[in-house]
Amino acid sequence: MLIGIVGKPSCGKSTFFKAATLVDVAIAPHPFTTIKPNRGMGHVKLECVDKEFNTKCIPRTGYHLDSTVGSKVGWRFVPVELMDVAGLIPGSHAGRGLGNQFLNDLNQGDALIHIVDASGTTDAEGRATDGHDPTEDVRFLEEEIDLWFKGILDRHWEKILRLLEQKKDIEELIATALTAFKITPEIARSAIDKLGFDKTKPKSWTQEQLRAVTTELRKATKPILIAANKADMPASAKNIEKMKREFPHLLIIPCAADAEIALREAAKKGMIKYAPGDADFELSNPSALTPQQASALEFIRANVLKKWGSTGVQQVLNAAVFDLLKYVAIWPGGVNKLADREGRILPDVFLLPPGATALDFAFKIHTDIGKGFLFAIDVRTKRRIGKETLLKNRDVIEIISAAK
Repeated sequence: MLIGIVGKPSCGKSTFFKAATLVDVAIAPHPFTTIKPNRGMGHVKLECVDKEFNTKCIPRTGYHLDSTVGSKVGWRFVPVELMDVAGLIPGSHAGRGLGNQFLNDLNQGDALIHIVDASGTTDAEGRATDGHDPTEDVRFLEEEIDLWFKGILDRHWEKILRLLEQKKDIEELIATALTAFKITPEIARSAIDKLGFDKTKPKSWTQEQLRAVTTELRKATKPILIAANKADMPASAKNIEKMKREFPHLLIIPCAADAEIALREAAKKGMIKYAPGDADFELSNPSALTPQQASALEFIRANVLKKWGSTGVQQVLNAAVFDLLKYVAIWPGGVNKLADREGRILPDVFLLPPGATALDFAFKIHTDIGKGFLFAIDVRTKRRIGKETLLKNRDVIEIISAAK
């Protein structure tokens, strides 16, 4: 799984990427600061299962944090790979700006986080301005990706129509033409059926119909959510409300990536107690702060945390994985033993796609375990389950396998 971070230049993509990963990247108030894509590991945040078993986990990957403010639960942070790509401008599908590079990089993503400058202080090409309407940015990015899909289908369309004469299925031919986008015949069939187009007469489809087909294919393979960045700026709240009204079909989450960086750096230095996604922080030693540091932290508390409930960065990552892609997080464990050979308790958490079964989980752990699968056990209920059993988010599962 790879999550793409996309948007126009200077909207805060690289700032969001740094806030999510703490990877040092170039951040500057001018277009195309990012040219080659940045990659790093962010984390989704889950309530840890360890307290249910009266123990404390010792992660092998990711990390665990006890609750810092307002809750007694512990949090497990599970790694996911993020990619910050070059900025997209109107006309990128036709090669403007870094369009071709952007779109090729973007194609690697399973879901897309569209960073939108909710403050309206950058225009469509990332130049400083005032009063820009962020709803235009939402429209243009979807349009650019849709036109990119359609441009590739257009290049294959005459060949597709010729092959139809050999009694080939239109779904198979579209999937073959767009295989780089991970489009399968089933996805193509679902898109055409949803639109109600006559699959027996593709030759009669208009350009508008082809555009509608590629839009549905894009939605199926490149789901998008909106990170309404710079939510602490004066005009942002009004702009965010407008985006929500005009795009009710999209998940829109206010965020302030620069505030998240400040809080995570302050926590790293021991100045505050804070876990990503928290609604507040605690000062570790107020007397040790300079007046400037205390003022900056109080500004974040008043203008971001109290206003929006969090900086939004963690919520965006969780939404991309669990709401857009609908993945589930599964812990391997044993009814009689929760530790691995090195003594690490509940060391791993695996993220699996929707519809994952106990057998899928076994193969995820190791190919040999999957091949030798006998049955599985729900560790909470101690109930035996079969290979076709669908798994639920936060299940703890023991696999019984013939593999040694």
